[in-house]
Amino acid sequence: MKELAGRLAAVDPDAGAAVAVIAYFDRLAESRAGLEVLVRGAAVLAGCPARLVDEERRVRLRVEPDGRRKDSAGAPDPGWPGTPLVPGGPPALWLERAGSEGPSVVDAVILERASAAVRSVLDRTRGRAPAAPVDDPALVETVLDAGAPLPARLHAARRLGLDTGGPSVRAVAVAGGPPRIVADGQQVPSAGRAGVGPAVAVADLPRSWAAARTALRFASDGRAQEPGPAVVHADELGGVALLAGLAVPGAESAPDVRAVEAAAADAPWMLRTLHAIASTTSLRAAAAEVSVHHSTLQDRLTHAEHLLGWSVRTPQGRFRLQLALTMRQLMRNQ
Repeated sequence: MKELAGRLAAVDPDAGAAVAVIAYFDRLAESRAGLEVLVRGAAVLAGCPARLVDEERRVRLRVEPDGRRKDSAGAPDPGWPGTPLVPGGPPALWLERAGSEGPSVVDAVILERASAAVRSVLDRTRGRAPAAPVDDPALVETVLDAGAPLPARLHAARRLGLDTGGPSVRAVAVAGGPPRIVADGQQVPSAGRAGVGPAVAVADLPRSWAAARTALRFASDGRAQEPGPAVVHADELGGVALLAGLAVPGAESAPDVRAVEAAAADAPWMLRTLHAIASTTSLRAAAAEVSVHHSTLQDRLTHAEHLLGWSVRTPQGRFRLQLALTMRQLMRNQ
């Protein structure tokens, strides 16, 4: 999909951007993102505040284009581009963009895809569905949804068998799978990428879920083109987690990230070697990590430095490499 978007952008920028929007919301829908994440995606992609107002289900959300949630009690301007959540219903999702010429092609696609994803979440978590079994994923989503009232979240937690006054739990985001909740200290079995949120009380699970989704972006699938840990714990990231806010949809890659991409295209061993250099304590340890002789690693390193344009044998150079590799990972997992 990214390749298609790139090709279309070269011919028709609006068409390329529209395809990228579709792919973005498809990924959010597949990962069962919550309402705030969906509205934030609409705001960031549109470059203007986005607002969700569903009076019937008492949902009001507003997110600034920089990703900050900033709710407003004011009524939406009828001149803003908006779309209903159900056919024939009143507009419920808005882009706060002034103008009377109607939404652009890209704005229309953002509204259409975001509203479909929002409707799916609301139907699962706030619809009048029959009583569900205790392992119903809709209950898990309700517990993790920061936009759901606390009594509703606690009720869903009790139906899941969680002790609302008991020990801490963690939210887990799994690539391509439904969200999970595990007890603090419980190992997270995963056959793929996963992000683990901090240990919190049941009432604070939305915060753990948000951190788990951020941690998931730092996780790798272990392929040659994506080396790194498959399971990442949010509380081990520290300040590095702030980098996730810099790698947003539509952001241009930093020069060092582009340098890493160019180097990666030069040799199939490049990324695993660079990751080993950035994540181990010595060149000999890095050589052992990629199963090559120390002299072979030295030759690879000389070649890599020539392509990158800076030395990675100094603390400053290794830090620069770590930062570039991390930002590359985040750009690939938006």
